[in-house]
Amino acid sequence: EKQVEVSNQTLKADEAAYRQARAIVAEARAGYWPTVTAGGSLTGTGGGGGRVGGATGAGTGVGPINEYDLTLASATWELDVWGRIRRTVESNVASAQASAGDLAAARLSAQTTLAIDYFSLRISDELQRLLNSTVDAFTTSLQITRNRYAAGVAARTDVVDAQAQLETTRAQAIAVGIQRALFEHAIAVLIGKAPADFAVAPVRLQTAVPEIPPGVPSALLERRPDVAAAERRMAAANAQIGVAIAAYYPDLTLSASYGFASTALSTLLKSASQIWALGPALSGTLIDGGLRNAQVEAARAGYDQTVANYRQTVLTGFQQVEDQLATLRILMQQARVEEVAVRDAEEAERLTLNQYKAGTVAYTSVITAQTAALSNEQTALSILQSRLTASVTLIGEIGG
Repeated sequence: EKQVEVSNQTLKADEAAYRQARAIVAEARAGYWPTVTAGGSLTGTGGGGGRVGGATGAGTGVGPINEYDLTLASATWELDVWGRIRRTVESNVASAQASAGDLAAARLSAQTTLAIDYFSLRISDELQRLLNSTVDAFTTSLQITRNRYAAGVAARTDVVDAQAQLETTRAQAIAVGIQRALFEHAIAVLIGKAPADFAVAPVRLQTAVPEIPPGVPSALLERRPDVAAAERRMAAANAQIGVAIAAYYPDLTLSASYGFASTALSTLLKSASQIWALGPALSGTLIDGGLRNAQVEAARAGYDQTVANYRQTVLTGFQQVEDQLATLRILMQQARVEEVAVRDAEEAERLTLNQYKAGTVAYTSVITAQTAALSNEQTALSILQSRLTASVTLIGEIGG
């Protein structure tokens, strides 16, 4: 789980998106302050003779004139009278917070997927052990049928049936390796490693299914990063309405500059060459063909959309939590019933095999009992996997 946060490439992309969102906030906040620049220029102009009325004249020559300009400081400052910059910053801050929620949601999703894959891999290990032990048991059964056939008290078909059952189970045991390898590869990618360079050693599954309280407080949904992200997007869209409304009012800008200008470089820095300018500027749009009205309506519609998305996210969260609670409750009941079924099937297998040894039942009865016992044990493992998956999923649905 820790390696997911460090090396998962999807998370790295989401983390970069969050850093980008924070940088956009800094860009917007820069609008609070004046912009100060400095520079200089050299402009050269000149003239010469020309043709007038079709006649060629000597012309009057004007020598080149150079103008030197050195601006030590030029500042412009847009006063945020109508709150356009403030509302833009507010929107960008909310968007950055939504991006942080997206990052947290991606991290939680990756960790949830990793836990599910890990427990699924361990269930594969348990299934492998079950099939291997079943192969050993079926090998013993095959030897029993061979001995009875050699003694003349069993038919050749018993040996063939026992052999077929054994090989079928061996094939199932081999096939488990495929699924286990896929889970192992998935875990490798989640923690940012190449599948060929990663391996999980088989061990016994020791994890018990956690006890889930009967009632989960709805306040836990507030921890869900997708709910938080949806709420922040709603706030960002609301601020954009203010930005659009501010466009109705004129922009007030203060500007100031100080520097030197001269036609001769030698006198450029003299006091007589000083120039300065200071004053406000007011600009606004008189006719825009309904552009601002449309922009405000678009901003309001965008806000309404985020409100609906937020409410839908909350409703979906309630549904997902209730789904997993119901799943866990029903699976727990199924597990209890299946546990009884496994014990009964194992007892039936033992009794049938003893009856076959005594010659009171056909070997087909033994095969039926053994198949039923194996099927029930496989079902029990499948239920355990479903319960672990539902537990992990529920933990993710309530925010981790």
